[in-house]
Amino acid sequence: MRTQHNLTEVIGFILLGIAVLIIFYNERFTISNLFLPESLLTFNMIFLSILIEAIPFVLIGVFIAGIIQVFVTEEHLQRLIPKNKFLAVIASCFIGALFPACECGIVPIVRRLIAKGVPLFAGVGFLLTGPLINPIVVFSTYMAFGEDLKMALLRMGLGLVIAIIIAGVICILFRSNQLKRSKVSVVMQAQMVSKQPIGKRIKSMFEHAIDEFFDMGKFLIMGAILAAFVQTYVSTKSILGFGEGILASTLIMMGLAYLLSLCSEADAFIAASFRHLFPQASLLGFLIYGPMLDLKNTIMMMAVFNIRFVLVLMGVITGVVLGVLLFVHPWI
Repeated sequence: MRTQHNLTEVIGFILLGIAVLIIFYNERFTISNLFLPESLLTFNMIFLSILIEAIPFVLIGVFIAGIIQVFVTEEHLQRLIPKNKFLAVIASCFIGALFPACECGIVPIVRRLIAKGVPLFAGVGFLLTGPLINPIVVFSTYMAFGEDLKMALLRMGLGLVIAIIIAGVICILFRSNQLKRSKVSVVMQAQMVSKQPIGKRIKSMFEHAIDEFFDMGKFLIMGAILAAFVQTYVSTKSILGFGEGILASTLIMMGLAYLLSLCSEADAFIAASFRHLFPQASLLGFLIYGPMLDLKNTIMMMAVFNIRFVLVLMGVITGVVLGVLLFVHPWI
């Protein structure tokens, strides 16, 4: 197990080094002196855009995770999260909606919260609503659709309902925290740090944030590479050709959201470009499903949670999003 972890670390640092080299030499190399195919340069551009777009939010996420690790105790969380499971689901979804984090940046925050004692289902509620209905996402949706308040409200309202349903299903299906790392070790570390002077606690916070960034960063790079490959070599037009009928078109838009792995703060502008091709329910599939689940955060979640849990969560998210959108389609 330790050997496998070390191998993952080595691969992650190699990918991080490659990313740095690409960024450094991107402006110096051209097609004429590298003799690279245009598709490879397109892949490079898309990969860099995904990485540059996601890293600031990952940084925000890891610093919040560091603060939670050092300054937030289990007693604080117990007071914040209601004991009643239904109320805990509702509270976690509303709290998540207040955090301007993307689907990548929210993963380290949720890992730290669950490791400190937040129930898994509450963590899932936080995981789903944080990237989906925070104020920045709602405003960008409003602007992308020509200052159409209806689309922004539908995304926020249906997204919240869907997140509550998914968190409720997870509450029924899973009892343990499903983390790969031991909860006990995280809590013991936090208890030791909480007794230190404030200066050492702040230093420890930054150390945790840096460790978290490198831990999550390699998986972000893996996800960005996959997403860039799909965007470069998979024809969007050929996929859209299958989108006839509400069921097919909604599945196509959800699939595009997963594969394109766009940041939730900007995906509304892409969805708006399809509004003359697909009904609103299909566009909402793109807008709601993508922030909840895409290639990048799938890889990051698999690094944090047990694989079985991630696969079940993916199935639940897909089924609930599709089911709710098909149900409300006649009224929107």
